[in-house]
Amino acid sequence: MNNRRSFIVGVKSLKLSVKEKIFLKKYKPWGIILFTRNIKNIKQTLKLTSSIKKIFNDKNYPILIDQEGGRVNRLSNIISFDNLTSEYFGKKYVNNLKEFKFIFKLFIDKTSYLLKLIGANINTAPVLDLRAKGSSNIIGDRSFSNNPEIVSKIGDYCIQYFNENGIGTVIKHIPGHGLAKVDSHRFTPTVSKKESYLIKKDFSVFKNKKTFFAMTAHIIFDKIDDKNTVTHSKKIIKLIRRKLGFKNILISDDLSMKSLKGTLKNNTIKTFKAGCNLALHCNGNLSEMQIVGKNSPLIDNFIFKKTSQFYKILS
Repeated sequence: MNNRRSFIVGVKSLKLSVKEKIFLKKYKPWGIILFTRNIKNIKQTLKLTSSIKKIFNDKNYPILIDQEGGRVNRLSNIISFDNLTSEYFGKKYVNNLKEFKFIFKLFIDKTSYLLKLIGANINTAPVLDLRAKGSSNIIGDRSFSNNPEIVSKIGDYCIQYFNENGIGTVIKHIPGHGLAKVDSHRFTPTVSKKESYLIKKDFSVFKNKKTFFAMTAHIIFDKIDDKNTVTHSKKIIKLIRRKLGFKNILISDDLSMKSLKGTLKNNTIKTFKAGCNLALHCNGNLSEMQIVGKNSPLIDNFIFKKTSQFYKILS
């Protein structure tokens, strides 16, 4: 594992191209993330993930996927989860806790079973962003609630149930994306709330979560750092470490999102300088992947240690 580099990439299609195989052998990313474009059916996807694991000679090699349920469903070619939004579970939690626990556990058990069938071992969930009035609906029904306590509690269940099933979780978008008024895939959101408000509300939800991974928000909190998005902010990453108590692997959100200005090379370098452990690049564009690969350092002892701890939950 030591010779891997500190980044995660997507691949273009249903199987690895010759160029992608060469890329993976040369740059050795820490992990691969799957999207709907990579998933036609269970058999094909397992073949794809097995071919990736074979290159690295590692049955536990990190294969990530965005499988939240609702509209963020990378398994849509296999199964529909349209009605099972985070909002649905948030309401169920409030109205009938016993029923919530039963249905939510069933949902996560079945999701985990499917992820294992296709060879994935990390789900980039739960979304711990608070629902906020007047915000971009990029979060919307992906949020469990506008109540920090409810989101925090459901987040704990989600992490626990996935880990019990041998699936890692990625809490996102740390320290909170809910107040963003624009979609960070296309624009740079700026949030102007005071730090004291954020610590009590949006940020509080991410405190002391027992997850191996967290994903940063490409958002500017201008009362804390008026120049940099969280992904590129030393100040906010220090806050995530110290005030929110996150001690594990911090992954950037997708570096190909339009929220980040400047060149991909600079954005990759700044991601590590600010204190992220892993850079994420999702679109499968090989020339972009090479830029990220070239500018990502080899994994350090911290990532090695934390990855080894994560491997222990895989069954």
